[in-house]
Amino acid sequence: MTRRITIPEMALVVLVGVSGSGKSHFARRHFKPTQIVSSDHCRAVVSDDENDQSATADAFDLLHYIVHKRLRRGLLTVVDATNVQPHARRRLVQIAKEHDVLPVAIVLDVPERVARERNAARTDRDLPDRVVARQMRELKEGMGGLRREFRHCHVLKGVAEIDAVTIAYEKAWSDKRELTGPFDIVGDVHGCRAELEDLLTELGYEIQRDASGRACGARHPAGRTAVFVGDLVDRGPDTPGVLRLVMGMVAAGTALCVAGNHEDKLVRALKGRRVKVAHGLAESLRQLQAEPEDFRDRALAFMDGLISHYVLDGGRLVVAHAGLKEAYHGRASGRVRAFALYGETTGETDEYGLPVRYPWANDYRGKAMVVYGHTPVPEPEWINNTICLDTGCVFGGRLTALRYPERELVSTPARRVWYEPARPLEGGDAAPRAGARRESDVLKIEDVCDLSGVQTRLLGRVTVREENALAALEVMSRFAIDPRWLVYLPPTMAPVATSALPDHLEHPAEAFAEYRKAGLERVVCEEKHMGSRAVVVLCRDAETAAARFGVADGTSGAVYTRTGRAFFRRTARTEELLARLREAVGAAGLWRELDTSWLVLDCELMPWSVKATELIRTQYAAAGAAARAALPAALSVLDRAAARGLEVAGLRERTRRRAEAAELFRDAYARYCRPVDGLNGVTLAPFQVLAGEGAVHATARDHLWHLAIAERLAAADPTGLLTATAHRTVELDSPESVAAATAWWRELTESGGEGMVVKPLGAPDGDRKVQPGLKCRGREYLRIIYGPDYTAEENLERLRDRRLGRKRSLAMREYALGAEALRRLVDGEPLWRVHQAVFAVLALESEPVDPRL
Repeated sequence: MTRRITIPEMALVVLVGVSGSGKSHFARRHFKPTQIVSSDHCRAVVSDDENDQSATADAFDLLHYIVHKRLRRGLLTVVDATNVQPHARRRLVQIAKEHDVLPVAIVLDVPERVARERNAARTDRDLPDRVVARQMRELKEGMGGLRREFRHCHVLKGVAEIDAVTIAYEKAWSDKRELTGPFDIVGDVHGCRAELEDLLTELGYEIQRDASGRACGARHPAGRTAVFVGDLVDRGPDTPGVLRLVMGMVAAGTALCVAGNHEDKLVRALKGRRVKVAHGLAESLRQLQAEPEDFRDRALAFMDGLISHYVLDGGRLVVAHAGLKEAYHGRASGRVRAFALYGETTGETDEYGLPVRYPWANDYRGKAMVVYGHTPVPEPEWINNTICLDTGCVFGGRLTALRYPERELVSTPARRVWYEPARPLEGGDAAPRAGARRESDVLKIEDVCDLSGVQTRLLGRVTVREENALAALEVMSRFAIDPRWLVYLPPTMAPVATSALPDHLEHPAEAFAEYRKAGLERVVCEEKHMGSRAVVVLCRDAETAAARFGVADGTSGAVYTRTGRAFFRRTARTEELLARLREAVGAAGLWRELDTSWLVLDCELMPWSVKATELIRTQYAAAGAAARAALPAALSVLDRAAARGLEVAGLRERTRRRAEAAELFRDAYARYCRPVDGLNGVTLAPFQVLAGEGAVHATARDHLWHLAIAERLAAADPTGLLTATAHRTVELDSPESVAAATAWWRELTESGGEGMVVKPLGAPDGDRKVQPGLKCRGREYLRIIYGPDYTAEENLERLRDRRLGRKRSLAMREYALGAEALRRLVDGEPLWRVHQAVFAVLALESEPVDPRL
């Protein structure tokens, strides 16, 4: 007869049996090879001989280490060892408890005769009969204690029962990953039945009533599911009414509910156990006493059956009354339940005599959104992808719900103060001031130095070296703007492949050929402004800055460089630029059109001298001045020498060419310098709308859309601050279109322009083979980069070996990180998650890449 064993999907399965009982065969038959951790295999790993008994201690050290790692990752693990001695099992049970998974014992109890015959038939091992006899004796002596050691203990007697058994898996009660919502998650109700009906109605639920007119259920016409975070009972005026309504919804499948600490205590009181009647428990007992016995029994069964937490929507959402650390998600133990119901305290009490709770959310780094209640707060606040919905309805606050996945908060006011709080709801430690820095805002070094890298949607994991991350964090901590504005850093851009033309390093032909080879049909060529890269975060008003970015100092945005430093030393100049840009955005109708109250823009700020004055003075101007002073003097000397008949013609010609190159070098950088007074003379060219509320435009829109927006902004700006970016669309299969774009590039560069950037139209984001942009700089502009004499034939030939592979890889990785930072920002993820990608961009800039590329 077939016997069926049911075990949890997440468990530690301990096989117990003497040598020869068939444990290894049983494990191979019922479990995946990767799930089995065998003592024999571990012994072979550490000694090259699975029969070397001298290696047993090291083998079990390895076995326990592997079990630790698998259980930490939530993987079913099967231990294949004799495990007949209690001390051997004790260590395994302890490991299971450390990881909050259930230990399961499966005992293979075969006759001693069978075990001896099987061992005798093995040619790879010589096991004395006395060893099997001793193991059998230990197994029989310990059989009684097995059921105390393991909550789940399955004893299979005889070969026939072992061979006939089947194994089924049972999901954890908390595992509701298959339920994807949408959900309406409701905070602590505490007996406020009227307010609950108000909130459900506001959320669109239709209240159902019994013959007496009492609410006994609710259903949403769009099929949404309510999820209650617990603490339905105590303190308020109608605990039975709340229970009746929620019980009806749960029974009908329109709601889920987790246990709260107040339900836990009420259940113990109703069962006659000794509890302290305080914190509103007396009100619930009195109200329930007035209800029929049948209702009390059903209410007790309902509350007693509530579980600690739910894992929903494929693991993306966790609901627990007091919150839950990531290590506890989906786990089952007394420790997990206690944390979910009561949280974690420091052991101290505050001035009101209440326990001080450990701020676990500040350290939370999990991917799942955790929604909870338990601790009343004046307003819900996102902390590291967690949010508390207990807004103190029973204390005269509000009853709040979170719409998921929309992340919208809906609340209704309390009809009165039903219960005086021990600690004032307003103004306590639970009410951080607007814009205050929270511990959860702070990026930690391990967030960037994680060996697994920074996960991106476009390129998978991007690895950041620890030394580079440390350098980036040092720069940011000392020189960066207020980090709450620092939501994006622009990526570096790869140059085109080295030109085959004899007098060029870069030419558009290589860009067009590369994109054509990648299968693209169209590209856009954008004029490359010679200025400094500027990221602008623009809010519609100071209220948006406070609400969306947590900055409540009166500023309404930021303008910063590609290394995160403020563009202008004076805040007033930044605010003036933001004000002009804000007016242009409003005049162009973009706030309404894009349905946003904030924007992040990628721009070029000109002239170059605004930000690079010191660099120009010390590096470029100094070299140019020295050359213009020394080379004409050298030519004069050489002229006099030639007049005296000395053979200096070759040297004179080389010096003449160097003097001409020096003049061209000076002219090249001088074109990008001009005097400015405040913002007079400053030009801002926004060429990409990176993001706004609800949308990452950088990856969702093609470049023609962005350039059209830039033209609208320039047209809407009467001050002359904003300028559009000239561009051309190129059909790569059309020689005429390619020739026209090449002629345009030549016209730009010969008239003093830097060059152009060639970008794909319609290229799939994240395609490792397609660069997001290729810069193609002009012949004279490159003189600034490579020096006055770079066009000399011998220098050009040497410079052609530019080794572009690392630069191209860097451009792709930084682009993916930038897109990831924007996605996390738009999705409302915690600031440290945004900074993880932002700082990784700066860290990658420390990689050894030729800065001239």
